[in-house]
Amino acid sequence: MTNNQEQYQEELDVATVAIKEHEIILFNDDVNTFDFVIDSLIEICEHSPEQAEQCTILVHYKGKCGVKSGEYQELVSKCNKLLSRGLSAEIC
Repeated sequence: MTNNQEQYQEELDVATVAIKEHEIILFNDDVNTFDFVIDSLIEICEHSPEQAEQCTILVHYKGKCGVKSGEYQELVSKCNKLLSRGLSAEIC
């Protein structure tokens, strides 16, 4: 690496550390249907149908799944919308 490349990489590393990402974790429940959860992830978290289906399967079999990551303030409204639909979710 050249000196400029090393300096650029250091700046990227610092920027990455400065922006701490959070994640919405969706938990399994015995109430909501697969279709309801899939539709909710598409509408609220802007998932593709395939991504929403995969997350829903993971939630069902593993008990939880990270469904959206980003800065905390960006995730609050999305998490609240999931909660208002009766889904179990939290921001970590």
